[in-house]
Amino acid sequence: MEIDIIDEDENPMLHRTDVRFEVVHDEATPSRLSVRDSLAAKLNKDSDEVVVHTLDTKFGMRKTVGYAKVYESPEFAKDVEQEYMLERNKITGDDADVEAEEA
Repeated sequence: MEIDIIDEDENPMLHRTDVRFEVVHDEATPSRLSVRDSLAAKLNKDSDEVVVHTLDTKFGMRKTVGYAKVYESPEFAKDVEQEYMLERNKITGDDADVEAEEA
């Protein structure tokens, strides 16, 4: 799997960079988590700082175009992103565990 960055837009208010990328793959469309891990490695970031929003593969093509948000820290991602998106990207919410124990 090979990842190429198409476009990067800085978003300093939300402490993140919006990234559009292209993945060239030999097999079936790669999973969201494998793309997230590869993109994080390419950008020298931790996996918990990368939230993959979309992956779009045209039928029969070995090329996938995607959109991800790369945060400065996992805490910024947890503050900004919706819960379902954090679950899809397997970003654990340590704060939620603490709140559940207190209740």
